[in-house]
Amino acid sequence: MMERRRMDVALLVLFLVQLTTALEVPLDLLEGLPQPPTITHQSPKDYIIDPRENIIIHCEAKGKPHPSFSWTRNGTHFDIDEDPNVTMKPHSGTMVVDISRAKAEHYESVYQCTSRNKHGTAVSNNIVVQQSRSPLWSKEKLKAMVVQEGVSMVLPCRPPAGLPPPIIFWMDNNFQKLPQSSRVSQSLNGDLYFSNVLREDSRNDYICYARFPYTQTIQQKQPISVKVLNMDAINDTMAAFYNETDLFSEEPADERKPTFLIPSGPSSSKMVLRGQVLEMECIAEGLPTPEVSWIKVSGDLPAKRTFFLHYQKTLRIVNVSESDAGDYRCTARNRLGSVHHTIKVNVKAAPYWISGAPRNLVLAPGESGVLTCRASGTPKPLVTWAMNGIPIENSPKDLSRKVEDDTIIFTDVQTGSSAVFQCNVSNDYGYLLSNAFVNVLSETPRVLTPSNKVYQVIKNHPALIDCASFGSPIPKITWFKDSRASTLDGDPYIVHDNGTLEIHVAQARNSGKYTCVARNTLGNYENHVYLEVKEPTRILKQPEYKVVQRGRSVVFECKVKHDPSLIPTMTWLKDDGELPDDERLIVDSDSLAISDVTENDAGVYTCIMNTTLDHDSASAELTVVEATPTPAVVYERPDPPTDLELTDQKKRSVQLTWTPGDEHNSPIQKFLIQFEDSLHHRGHWHNLTEVPGSKTTAHLKLSPYMHYTFRVLALNAVNLSRPSFPSRMFKTEPAAPDENPTGVQGLGTEHDNLVISWKPLTGLQSNGPGLHYRVMWRQKLVDSDWTTVTVANNSKFVVSGTPTFVPYELRVQAVNEQGAAAEPQTAIGFSGEDLPVAAPENVQAMLLNSTLAKVHWEPVPARSIRGHLKGYRVYYWRDRSLHKHNPHHAEKQILTFSGNHTHGMLPGLHPFSLYSFNVRLYNGKGEGPPSPTQQFETPEGVPGPPTSLLVTNPNLDSLTLEWSPPHDRNGHITGYTLKYQPVNDSNELGPLEELALPANETSVTVFSLKYSTRYKFYLNAITVSGAGPAISQEAVTIMDEAVASRQVDIATQGWFIGLMCAIALLILILLIICFIQRNKGGKYPVKEKEDAHTDPEFQPMKDDDCTFGEYSDNEDHKPLKGSRTPSNGTVKRDDSDDSLVDYGDGGDGQFNEDGSFIGQYSGKSASRETAEGHESSEAPSPINAMNSLNSFV
Repeated sequence: MMERRRMDVALLVLFLVQLTTALEVPLDLLEGLPQPPTITHQSPKDYIIDPRENIIIHCEAKGKPHPSFSWTRNGTHFDIDEDPNVTMKPHSGTMVVDISRAKAEHYESVYQCTSRNKHGTAVSNNIVVQQSRSPLWSKEKLKAMVVQEGVSMVLPCRPPAGLPPPIIFWMDNNFQKLPQSSRVSQSLNGDLYFSNVLREDSRNDYICYARFPYTQTIQQKQPISVKVLNMDAINDTMAAFYNETDLFSEEPADERKPTFLIPSGPSSSKMVLRGQVLEMECIAEGLPTPEVSWIKVSGDLPAKRTFFLHYQKTLRIVNVSESDAGDYRCTARNRLGSVHHTIKVNVKAAPYWISGAPRNLVLAPGESGVLTCRASGTPKPLVTWAMNGIPIENSPKDLSRKVEDDTIIFTDVQTGSSAVFQCNVSNDYGYLLSNAFVNVLSETPRVLTPSNKVYQVIKNHPALIDCASFGSPIPKITWFKDSRASTLDGDPYIVHDNGTLEIHVAQARNSGKYTCVARNTLGNYENHVYLEVKEPTRILKQPEYKVVQRGRSVVFECKVKHDPSLIPTMTWLKDDGELPDDERLIVDSDSLAISDVTENDAGVYTCIMNTTLDHDSASAELTVVEATPTPAVVYERPDPPTDLELTDQKKRSVQLTWTPGDEHNSPIQKFLIQFEDSLHHRGHWHNLTEVPGSKTTAHLKLSPYMHYTFRVLALNAVNLSRPSFPSRMFKTEPAAPDENPTGVQGLGTEHDNLVISWKPLTGLQSNGPGLHYRVMWRQKLVDSDWTTVTVANNSKFVVSGTPTFVPYELRVQAVNEQGAAAEPQTAIGFSGEDLPVAAPENVQAMLLNSTLAKVHWEPVPARSIRGHLKGYRVYYWRDRSLHKHNPHHAEKQILTFSGNHTHGMLPGLHPFSLYSFNVRLYNGKGEGPPSPTQQFETPEGVPGPPTSLLVTNPNLDSLTLEWSPPHDRNGHITGYTLKYQPVNDSNELGPLEELALPANETSVTVFSLKYSTRYKFYLNAITVSGAGPAISQEAVTIMDEAVASRQVDIATQGWFIGLMCAIALLILILLIICFIQRNKGGKYPVKEKEDAHTDPEFQPMKDDDCTFGEYSDNEDHKPLKGSRTPSNGTVKRDDSDDSLVDYGDGGDGQFNEDGSFIGQYSGKSASRETAEGHESSEAPSPINAMNSLNSFV
């Protein structure tokens, strides 16, 4: 009963909506008409204000009489007169708060405006007023960040919370944006993420800025200093100071696969509201820098609403809809691997209108109508009604008003019941508030379209003549023309629901005076308008392609025909732009002349003829060539053919003749004949046939029931000519269709119907008016008569009540007012299918081997199939393994055998297992019942590899192996085979040994092995079917202690140390002898040299006699000029690129206790000696050694 009541209400609402649709009119155009208030402008629901400016809260409304206004603040009446800082604009509800004498934050509240007159009350939304805030960054002392090169890094921003939230960006001290890339990017919360840091990331001015849009202020965070260290470089540089001891224990960061910095974990979730912007981000660290990609797991990304930002790290979907819910996966990938994260998106929806907000309703006394507040949301919103701002349940009762959920139904309304109704739709995420009035009026008709208005339209174009009206009850519109002999209704006139009169194809005869009459029970109103049908603008002679020599003149003609009552305007363009401002270009009423042509004049020239109603245009190209003594041959497209004439006219053919136009030095290759059918496709030209260029006549085959007009185009090597002027019209008479529909077929959509379908004829194939189809059918193999129906404007017919899946003979014949087409061919179709009712019988299984079985069955009788036989399906599953250690299995598998098969193979079976199976037939409808379930056992097969193989207890000549039986035993294990062979350092394999092991063993010790030798072991299991695949493992026997003790580092032997000391002593003695010889036989005394030279510079050591240049023998042993020998006798690596460390094996640059330097010549090649002999800022090592030896001598 309740369901029936709801259905009645729905039908009533639909009927009332149709009745009241025409009452939606612009009431503000009617002076003096009573009208309840309508709010026309209000501030947004969330209203953020600038605290530096006066607060203006808008509330504008209209109504007759003009409404008054009042406000509530936080739900209670707000007396504006008592607050000296608040005023209201005259004739308006807009409230202005002067903040020069008060703080803006004092007026942060929830406001609502009420507008009322004697016909009702309208209310605004709740307007939440908040002042924008741009707080300062909290004071903080930021420590410098020191990071290792290659690791990831995050620079936090953490801006102060503002209203609205600030816009974040990173810059340096010079206010330049910091470069971002796939390696370095900003997250949605403003933090700066580094997937891996490089040395060039070191800087001390990483600055996060926050811009607050309302106050246009920018706040700056303290700069962050970042230093990226390369550990290898630091250790090498400082080694000289710390005896090669690393300052840092960490190694430089290695390459690594990606991991996500944000979000964390394998999955997360996100909620977004419908219509908003969904932003998801995945930022990964790794080395090399990972690349991020996105997919939607449960579908495709919306192509036109999806954007990728921040180098693919951010996925943005705008204007979110419910279809965007689902799982999204981001993947970060580099060459070392990848990582995934899944984000589950839930889409909720604040309330939104389904068919628009409720619309104002104007009713006459005694009429009925509805207000509909149709909205949706997630979760489903709650709909509440109020009348004049008061909840409707608390409003005065009215029998003419009934509330049904989101609809108010009004029946038999009376004068004085006008009111404004508020519809409030809300859920957890927002609300919609809409005002709609019901205005009960008794008004005589009025026509709002200005009287004596003149409408102008171009011939063969649509004409629309308005008759906007208002009245209560709704007026009925009637149109008359000129003498008002009859109403205008029917071809070629169409009267729309809003009163507009349409003429689909206006002709000259449609010009004249039109009268529209608006009539209701209270009276009528007439209005007169005029229609003028103008001739179209046409270019009769188009500009032609020109080839002109430089310095000559050229003229483009453009002759136009237009309606004499319209004012034409001719415009010329060059290359779709304005003509150059050049006195050489002269524009006349129907031509363009260019004198003294230059290369710059080449291009495409277009003439456009404009009127107030239409336009036409044509173009031609100008080619400029160099002047030559002999005139060049000019090739142009041909002129259009002329003098078209129709002769030898018959029912379905006519002969067309024409006169060719000028060829312009290029022979005509062919003529193209086109036609227009003004009866069916006016204004559209179609290609009909082609004839060689040597002919000027064509015999044209035509179709019945067409109004032909022909034109001819000529083609030469340049281009097609312009079309000729059309021929006179030739009408062919209607005839019966020449052909029947094709593609006739029959099939059932249900088990008891037959759908007959076909490809309908086109308009050209119909051959006459009144085309319809004669559909015939009868059951095949049954002696029955044809059943016939007539179908028009459709290409299928459904026959109901048919038996299941029986063949039918089908025919479809085309018929029009002139008769029927020839007898149609017979097609075969079948009524609808149903599920099979029988299962295959005599089902058997034959085992071919341990993994393959063959299933046999007998076919199902045709009468039980009840449809098109598609094939058979074998359902089979492994019940359990026949081995006691293996678990049970129940996963079903399906094999489909298409066609009428009686057997099939089941591959991939598990050996030594129990299987169950059944067979089912399926047709186009689905599967039939299964055959009785049967079972079979597969024989034993070869086992799988042992589950594990471990080597334990390594000794000099033995190893112990432990293993686990195979996971897939595939039968009873009868034993194991162990094979092993030695492997040398070149990975060459030695002789293979083999051991047979019993089935109950899971370990074995192999003896007689060689010590310190690598062996490779192979173990496989055996059943009665043979040996299975092997598992392998490698192991090494331990080394003999006696041999190990003999392998002592030679550097620790006494004889080696003594030999090295002897060599060093010999070198030292040789050096001493050289110095003694030099002092005895030197060329100049040292003292004389000191007196002769004030600049104590040393000369390079001579290569021929192993002597040194002069040297200073001062007591303080001052170093050579340019040398940097420290007081402690060490040479720091930082002080010279040519360090003494480079010359010794140890690299510590130390002198012996006696001041000598050992090994000074052992580390550098002779190529360095020349550089060492010249004066330099570097300290040559031989001179330093000499200073040390001087004290020894």
